[in-house]
Amino acid sequence: MFIAQEKLQSNIAEYVIYMYQVEDMIRAYRFDIDKIRENIIRPQVKSEAFENEAVKWYEELITEMKSRGLEKKGHLHRLGEVITELIYLHNTLKDVVEDKKYLGLLEAANENVEAFQKKSDLSSLHMIEVCFQALYMKLLLKLQGKEVGAESEAAFDTMRIILAYLTKAYHQMKAGDMSMFQKEK
Repeated sequence: MFIAQEKLQSNIAEYVIYMYQVEDMIRAYRFDIDKIRENIIRPQVKSEAFENEAVKWYEELITEMKSRGLEKKGHLHRLGEVITELIYLHNTLKDVVEDKKYLGLLEAANENVEAFQKKSDLSSLHMIEVCFQALYMKLLLKLQGKEVGAESEAAFDTMRIILAYLTKAYHQMKAGDMSMFQKEK
């Protein structure tokens, strides 16, 4: 909970990937708040007040996930909203501002994104969603102790760089700095 709040303010891409992990963890514990309290919350939180706050946060997530039918797959509405904002920002930087640096990053990543999209049967997802899925998959592979080859690592890196660029622009925008929307002359 505290990590999610910090990431929401400081790095929106890390927030999304962290929350994907939280969703999967809730599913792994079969939405059982007692198991989550015992195995996740208590080892991390030393204060009873913070523990109760964390339990409340997880209970809210559990309720939302169950009410939206996310027991097996899918993502919280709040994550969908963030992804939508990032897609709008992506489209603005690409099509309206025609940000040369961003366009170069997209060009460098395009082949890798398309390849991951095909291998993972994600053709219905927007490029930005595919980048998130790819980086989350990479995290899961690392958590499972599986090695990521150099070629795959390089492909993931092109997607990471796109999300890093978008993250910086997103936080600038949220802070009221609209300089990224200035067309280069």
